[in-house]
Amino acid sequence: MKMAPVVMELKRRGVPQQLIHTGQHYDQAMSKVFFEELGMPEPDVYLGVGSGTHAQQTARVMIAIEEHCMQHKPALVVVAGDVNSTVASALAASKLGLAVAHVEAGLRSFDRGMPEELNRIVTDHLSDLLFTTEESGNRNLRQEGIAEDKIRFVGNCMVDSLRRHEQHALQEKPWAQFGVDPGGYALLTLHRPSNVDEESRLTDLLGLATRIAGRMPVLFPVHPRTREKISGRQLPAALRLLEPLPYITFLGLMARAKVVLTDSGGIQEETTAFQVPCLTLRKNTERPSTVELGTNELVGDDLCRAERIVEQILAGDWKKGVIPPLWDGHAAVRLVDSIESFLR
Repeated sequence: MKMAPVVMELKRRGVPQQLIHTGQHYDQAMSKVFFEELGMPEPDVYLGVGSGTHAQQTARVMIAIEEHCMQHKPALVVVAGDVNSTVASALAASKLGLAVAHVEAGLRSFDRGMPEELNRIVTDHLSDLLFTTEESGNRNLRQEGIAEDKIRFVGNCMVDSLRRHEQHALQEKPWAQFGVDPGGYALLTLHRPSNVDEESRLTDLLGLATRIAGRMPVLFPVHPRTREKISGRQLPAALRLLEPLPYITFLGLMARAKVVLTDSGGIQEETTAFQVPCLTLRKNTERPSTVELGTNELVGDDLCRAERIVEQILAGDWKKGVIPPLWDGHAAVRLVDSIESFLR
C-alpha cells in the first residue's frame, strides 16, 4: 500500500526501476491478491525469504539484496516502512556505497522494545533521502541530527492507495457478505507480540472484544500468529473470527465501521483518513498526528476506558478529526519529483 503509488508514478514517468519482493510476508496467495488489487506489476525479483528470527530474516535479505545490487548497480535503493526487509536492504545498499531513500521516514514510538522502532532508527540514519508523512517525522529527524537537506515532507503514500481504491471498496459492499449493516459493526485487528504473546493480555483484549460484541457484531480478521494463540478458546458468536482479508475487502469494511480497534500502525492512519473512530490497543504510537489531529485514541492497558469510549462512539459523541497536511492522495507525485531531482 505504501509502495504501489510510487511504483506506478515512476512507471508513468518512464523512470527505469526494478521491483524486489523479499517475501518476508510469505503468504504467497495473499501477497498475489494484494499485488493484483493494488494494480502493481509483477515483481522483477522474488527473494522468498520467508519466516525466521529477526536475525535470520535480516541476514537472508541482506545477502540477497547485496548480490542483486552488486549485479545491477542501481542509482538509488528505495525502501519503505519499518520491517526487517527495510533495514536489511538499507544496510546492504549503504555498505556498497549506494544511495538509499526511505519512504515513511522519521516515525518514532520512543519504545525500543518494538523491533520496528530499531528498524526505523537504523534505516533513517543510513538514508540519503528521507520521505516523511507527518510533521512529527520532520521534528524527530532534526532532533536526531539528520541534515535538513535530506528530509522531504511529501505526505502519506498509504493515503494515495486508499483514495485510489476507496470507491471500488465501497461499491463491493463487503459488509453484506458478513451479514452486517454499514455503521453497525466494530472491526478488530491484533498482531503485535505485546498483545498476543502474553496470555493475560490476550485474555483481557478478547474479554474487551466479547463485551463490545454484546453491543454490536465485531468482525475480527485473525492474523495467522494470533489464530494460533486463540485456538481452543470459547468466544461468542457475535465475535466473528475471519480469515485474513484482501486489501479492497478490508478497506471497505474499515470505511463503514462504527469503530475500529487495532494495534496496527497503518490502520491508525487509514481510519484517520476515513474519519472513522479508532482505538489503538497500545501505550504509544509512532503516528501522533492520528491522535492530535485525527480520530485515533491510545487506550493502552485501560480497557475499562476503552469500553467507555465505545459507549461514547455509540452515542455519537466522538471527535470528528481532520485530515493531516499532505494526506491528499498526491504524496507519490511529490516523492517521485524528489527522486528525479536527486537522480539529476
